Amino acid sequence: MVKAGIGIAVAGLALLMLHFNNPELSILLPVAVLGLAIALFLSRDMAKFLKVFLMVLAWVEGILVVMNLAATFGAMPEALADYVPPAYMPVGATIFAFVIYGISRIPVIRTIMQIADRYFTSHARSEIEIPFIGRIRASEGTIGTTLLAFLILINFGQVALSVRLSFFSRDLYNALQEKNSGEFWYQLLWVFVPFVTIYVLIAMVEIGSQYVLRIRWRAFLNGLYVKEWLSDGAHYRMQLLGREADNPDQRIANDLHSYVDQTYSLSIGLLNQCATLVSFVAVLWVLSSGFTLPGTDTPIPGLLVWVCIAYAVLGTVLTHLIGRPLIRLYFQQERVEADYRFSLARLREYTEQVALLGGEEAEQEALRNRFAMIVQNFMQIVRRVMRLTVFQSTYFQANVVVPLIFTAPYFFLGKITLGQLQQTVGAFSNVQGALDFFVTSYSSIASYKAVIDRLTSFERAIKSVQRSNSAEHVSLSETSHANIALSNLRVDLPEGRTLIQADDLVFRRGETTLLTGPSGSGKSTLFRAISGIWPFGGGEIMTPHGKSMMLLPQRPYIPIGSLRAAVSYPGTHGAYSDAAIVDALRVAKLPQIADRLDEERAWGQTLSLGEQQRLAVARALLAKPDWLFLDEATAALDEPTEAEIYKIIKEKLPETTVISIGHRSTLLDYHDRRIDLKRGENGLSTPVDMMQPQPAE
Repeated sequence: MVKAGIGIAVAGLALLMLHFNNPELSILLPVAVLGLAIALFLSRDMAKFLKVFLMVLAWVEGILVVMNLAATFGAMPEALADYVPPAYMPVGATIFAFVIYGISRIPVIRTIMQIADRYFTSHARSEIEIPFIGRIRASEGTIGTTLLAFLILINFGQVALSVRLSFFSRDLYNALQEKNSGEFWYQLLWVFVPFVTIYVLIAMVEIGSQYVLRIRWRAFLNGLYVKEWLSDGAHYRMQLLGREADNPDQRIANDLHSYVDQTYSLSIGLLNQCATLVSFVAVLWVLSSGFTLPGTDTPIPGLLVWVCIAYAVLGTVLTHLIGRPLIRLYFQQERVEADYRFSLARLREYTEQVALLGGEEAEQEALRNRFAMIVQNFMQIVRRVMRLTVFQSTYFQANVVVPLIFTAPYFFLGKITLGQLQQTVGAFSNVQGALDFFVTSYSSIASYKAVIDRLTSFERAIKSVQRSNSAEHVSLSETSHANIALSNLRVDLPEGRTLIQADDLVFRRGETTLLTGPSGSGKSTLFRAISGIWPFGGGEIMTPHGKSMMLLPQRPYIPIGSLRAAVSYPGTHGAYSDAAIVDALRVAKLPQIADRLDEERAWGQTLSLGEQQRLAVARALLAKPDWLFLDEATAALDEPTEAEIYKIIKEKLPETTVISIGHRSTLLDYHDRRIDLKRGENGLSTPVDMMQPQPAE
């Protein structure tokens, strides 16, 4: 129906134009509208981000067609007669529509748009506060699409104002040449001032709107990437698998920021330059229609247009040849910078160990080496950018004189006025600037390509982890039984070697169990498999339905922030009352910090390892899990304190089943059962249920 309607509209428009007996309009407008209809039909599978550009372009072309029809009917007010666009403008808009369609078929553009459309097709409910209108509720994708369409319209308006100001420049200089003071002041006060005022106001609105779009766009993608990175333990498995995603923190924090800013800047910049090109090519063509080939009497229609195109093509080719290595160098620079930042953050985390070992000199050497890699790659970028800058500076300086070389002789011969000369130079400059978009933006494009490569490789790493989950892996299932049962379990290392084989092992509810074995036998790995974060292997782990589990490692994770948040972790803000948190800290033998809940600091560096382990016990006291796995979680405590902690857990968590990993013989006294992982000569560990010896009297 839509296509039929478009066809009927085009046919009707063509008949109208023929009826008006206007040869120019009878050909150009139907061709423009029909061409746009075809472009819209072809764009069905186009990315939403680019569809917005195309739809706004359709609206703009519709306005141009209506204005031409109004002028043909004589319905255009006389005061607006000078603003009727020439008939070629809708054709230019249609050509631009096909350019957008062609760009959408480029593979790298498809990749870029896949990331963009995750935002613009979002159905997540949201709201936005608009000045003078109020609060509007809609999907986030609809809000983003509306903001983008509004900004595109603003840019079209700015181009239209630039075209109108070029005619102001012509009339102003003609008034100077003719020494017509009345016309000069009229152009200055009643043309220039109003249009510049409008231009400034539009620019202010554009700045506010684009920053709102950018931050909303980035916030949405940031939440999406963080969720995917943290879902199903992907962040942990990516590290285990060694996938191609170095410094994921940097990719989420920096690369997403760069992606949003550069996608907007480059796409709107390209739109602006294309619109400028379409607008000013026609102006330049008309102005140079009577020019002849220099030194001859041979007329060349639109001579300066062809000069512009040839000059821009030459500059684009040379720019690409000189600057192409920048793509690889920018990618490498992002990586070495991120590695250096990570090394500094890691050093800050382990300052105590470095100080105890006297490792400052080794750390300085390591940091020097990493920074040397930054300097080395940076200097390669500098050398390449210098070559590119030398060429671009020469190229752009020549832009000033090239149009004068071709137009000045006609001015000296009196064939064109000073105003026409000025308008021709200005039109040439605008066309050249549009054609030189690739030249001027090459460094940004190279950096942008590096950002895209890093984001897409990050996505590939996450998808690779997700695919690995679909392969053979340890299966976790919930049952109605009260125990944890391991059936034909095989725990593998990431490279494929089998570490543990447990054919039939049951951890019984209410029975405390100690898991022992030599270092490297897979005790901690078995805990991680039961917790569900270690997928490598086969077989099945059956857990009680609806029962909670909690694992306390030897070195607990303590986030930076308030002590309240550190103790409540992984619970969110408000999960526990302050009274409950204080009580848990005191019971866990940390009364000295119980009154510092609001104090924010890096508690992981402030507390000793023994204090950190007791803080983790306080978390367990708050969470009250049904199953508590202690992976050498008391190894940093002295034996009397360790005994007290186990006594506290038994008293405060009577419904919790405890399973521990440990090497101390004293731990036997706190457990009902002992399972030892025996390692064979082939490196394969198997669990052996051992009789719990009675403590000596």
